[in-house]
Amino acid sequence: MTNAQNFYIDGAWVPPAVPAELEVINPATEQPYAKISLGAEADVNRAVAAARAAFAGWAATPVTERIAAAKRLLAVYNARYEEMAQAISLEMGAPITWAREAQAFAGSGHLEAAIAAAETFEWEAPRGTTMILREPVGVCGLITPWNWPMNQIMCKVAPALLAGCTVVLKPSEIAPMSGVLFAEFIDMAGFPKGVFNLVNGTGTDVGQVMSGHPDIDMVSFTGSTRAGISVARTAAETVKRVAQELGGKSPNIILPDADLEKAVTEGTLAVMNNTGQSCDAPTRMLVPAECMEQAMAIARAAAETVVVGDPANEATTMGPLVSALQFDKVQRLIETGISEGATLATGGLGKPEGHDIGYFVKPTVFGDVSSEMTIAREEIFGPVLSILSYTNQDEAIAIANDTVYGLAAYVQSGDLDRARGVARQLRAGSVYLNGPDWDLFAPFGGYKQSGNGREYADWGLHDFTEIKGVVGWD
Repeated sequence: MTNAQNFYIDGAWVPPAVPAELEVINPATEQPYAKISLGAEADVNRAVAAARAAFAGWAATPVTERIAAAKRLLAVYNARYEEMAQAISLEMGAPITWAREAQAFAGSGHLEAAIAAAETFEWEAPRGTTMILREPVGVCGLITPWNWPMNQIMCKVAPALLAGCTVVLKPSEIAPMSGVLFAEFIDMAGFPKGVFNLVNGTGTDVGQVMSGHPDIDMVSFTGSTRAGISVARTAAETVKRVAQELGGKSPNIILPDADLEKAVTEGTLAVMNNTGQSCDAPTRMLVPAECMEQAMAIARAAAETVVVGDPANEATTMGPLVSALQFDKVQRLIETGISEGATLATGGLGKPEGHDIGYFVKPTVFGDVSSEMTIAREEIFGPVLSILSYTNQDEAIAIANDTVYGLAAYVQSGDLDRARGVARQLRAGSVYLNGPDWDLFAPFGGYKQSGNGREYADWGLHDFTEIKGVVGWD
């Protein structure tokens, strides 16, 4: 990838204002395999100026032409799909099969959904004598994480560009190569210069500058709740719009009438997907108290089917954690779970046998977990499942809602009406009933400290548009 040490600004690949490099680490080998440049305030200023200069022309471009540009991007993405899957697998340790079927798919899938939504979106509509217009917010700063690189890049970039906004993207410096590759796709698709810009860098040196920049009209951030608070605080000085998708500690309520074997198995494997590095992972499993021992046995059996290994091996189902920092955090929280008295059903401290090199961890299941324990309250962001018990449905709902987070929740029941009733009482932005397929047109976002705003399809278009009422239109 020849552009890794450049930024994409105003339609061209340019070096940083002040040279500064960062090695990109392969988490499966703990060795550097690439270098990127780190940006600073001068680079942000240049990118924002380009986006600002391009805004009026792009906003005035008919939506049909913006859709045509997005379709060209989709064609480029699909033509270079395998490159994207390989880049994601290498930078964050995703098993190559998972990188193809989930990680890279998220990019193309969300772009297809955004295009379909834009084609039917109500860009203007009369209400009495007033015309309601949906217009682009302006220049948008997009800050994306490392755990689902293309999912979050596309969930922001696609609706922003289709809405007529211009953007400055800062991907995570931990997994930046997919973002650089995506900028190449944008360039090949022929978007006007300045409409899309990319600056790599740290949250402190680039993200915070973007958050407070007076010429950025909106910041869309995905990451930790701690970092989201910092972004919002900085953005408040310029009263810009802030959309955030933050942390989660999602409950998975298995009701007494559910198929316990199926529900526990699927719930356990869902936690292990992506090495547990998903903000909406169902990490708190709630089972009837009398089923605790059986649930632990089922979860242990499911976790022990996970194949930990080389991400390049198509038989691998779980790769390493993304970094040494993440490995140390997960180890600390596993140790805390043990010390606080949870029952370790499988997994635990240390690396799996035969994996001394790489940030590999053991798929871990804790049973007999109470709501007061640290592993039931903190987002671990690793393949660690906590199983809690309840005595009745009302208690299960109360336990599920007993968290500062509210990103997602899961309900398993043999009675769909009952599951729907429980869903209505859960304080979460997304509730999934009985293991449904991924719906790219459903809204995605959180309650409480899981953020604000919604992503996916037309929900993203709403977030990146302003509402103008022209009174006396008719």
